[in-house]
Amino acid sequence: MDYQYLAELLFPQVTLTPEELEARYPARQLPEGAKVTRFAPSPTGYVHFGGLFPSTVGERLAHQSGGVFYLRIEDTDAKREVEGAAEGLIRTLATYGIHFDEGAILDNSGQISDQGAYGPYRQSERAEIYQTFAKQLIREGKAYPCFTTEEELDELSQINKKEELKNTDWQAEAEARRAEMLARRNFTLAEVEEHLQAGHPFVVRILADGAEDKKVKFTDLIKGDMEIPENDEDFVLLKSDGIPTYHFAHAVDDHLMRTTHVIRGEEWLPSLAKHLQLFRYLGFKTPKYMHIAQIMRLDEAGNKKKLSKRDMGANMDDYTRMGYCAEAVCEYVMTLLNSNYEEWHMQNPDKPYTDFPFSIKKMSVSGCLFDFDKLNDVSKNVISRMTADQVYDQVLGWAKEFDPDFAAKLATDPAYAKSILAIGRGGNKPRKDITVWSGVKDYMGFFYDDYFRVEESYPETFAKADIVTALEKFIETYDYNDDSTTWFTKIKEIAPVIGYAPEMKLYKKDPDAYKGHVGDVSMFLRIAVTGRMNSPDMYSVMQILGAERVIARVRAMIDSIQ
Repeated sequence: MDYQYLAELLFPQVTLTPEELEARYPARQLPEGAKVTRFAPSPTGYVHFGGLFPSTVGERLAHQSGGVFYLRIEDTDAKREVEGAAEGLIRTLATYGIHFDEGAILDNSGQISDQGAYGPYRQSERAEIYQTFAKQLIREGKAYPCFTTEEELDELSQINKKEELKNTDWQAEAEARRAEMLARRNFTLAEVEEHLQAGHPFVVRILADGAEDKKVKFTDLIKGDMEIPENDEDFVLLKSDGIPTYHFAHAVDDHLMRTTHVIRGEEWLPSLAKHLQLFRYLGFKTPKYMHIAQIMRLDEAGNKKKLSKRDMGANMDDYTRMGYCAEAVCEYVMTLLNSNYEEWHMQNPDKPYTDFPFSIKKMSVSGCLFDFDKLNDVSKNVISRMTADQVYDQVLGWAKEFDPDFAAKLATDPAYAKSILAIGRGGNKPRKDITVWSGVKDYMGFFYDDYFRVEESYPETFAKADIVTALEKFIETYDYNDDSTTWFTKIKEIAPVIGYAPEMKLYKKDPDAYKGHVGDVSMFLRIAVTGRMNSPDMYSVMQILGAERVIARVRAMIDSIQ
């Protein structure tokens, strides 16, 4: 077979050579040890939580080493592409601290453009590059054309999927199809010319040299040393429209863009033999691979399941809608990626998560368990460390999109809103009342008369007469100008009037001697003023509300009881 003639016959329009492409995309001039990583999603919908894992790992490895982190859009499957998905993906990742040094970026008009010398960064714009290397493989006898109809290809694809399920009912037919494929390797140049003259489409298949019963050794940076079966499948490199499959594009692009580390989910492990074979065939240096374990969740029965697209929390847009602080989500991801992150953070509470020395060696081999409770704990801690101004700005930004009425309230008097958010901030033990921005309205709503409601009732164990007396005595002695010590002293003085202990230690010493204690008196006041049993520091609350509103609310509560 004259492979040189065959290559020209199939790709007469391709005049580029691999040597010219190597010159166009030279080795990067980076410091020793610098890593070049990428995030290479398909624009088929929203960003999955699992997508934040490889992108975070890639970003950390590149930037900690003085390397390059780039974004490549793998949009070769036009049928699955969702309009606007690529743009949305870039915005979402930026929200969660994933910034790219080069690649597909959004320009000032919101359109995707290239930044960097190794583009185009959309695979749909790199067809000539892939065809150049496909032509080279045919010239070297490592690939061959396969003339077939789209219907036949779809049928073969369905059989391959069923083979993956190890369905024995299909094994015989699958073997027959393999035999048919092997037969298609035997063709003549005259047959090729005849097909081309008739306008028949063709795909390019790799001429696999592997054997299923043989193993190839490989070292994964997370999973360690492995042995996987060699690839013996003549899989498709170029589809009939000249667009590559994921496998082929992945190898060509990672080489020309000089990727040093490929980070992806472990679901790609079954394809690894194909990729290793491709790098060998093409004469490229194989990048280092890291296959990240799948993210798991617990179902209602307590069994571990893969976090699927239908699960709450799978869509990264869910976190924005629910009001999670982006920094909290990023910190939570770090706790899942590196087992020693929490220990480091305890020792460095004032440092951002980006200062953490991320390590591949600390990554889980078996998988991470997604846990909303843990995320909520991380979020409370992150928000508790923010200033009132920072909380205000982020809450206002969230509310403008998801609760315009509340946003208007906050924007009407920023100083008032910030004074509320400042309660309990600072110091070694800041309050942790806020978990998500969507919960801030409930947390501080009682400060606004339009939102104020008495949401909780007094426990029936307390006599209404005692509650009324306590509230009336409060009004008699209340002075807005009192400091917090004087204010609480007056609360303690009310307790004995209704037979309550003025000190908790007195009540604990002899509880039968009292109907209650000073804490109960404070609770009577708290419900009257805030409408709930739990609220921020009552003295601070009253100072912000002002004497007129405090007295009005207490009087209203007295009237409702009598």
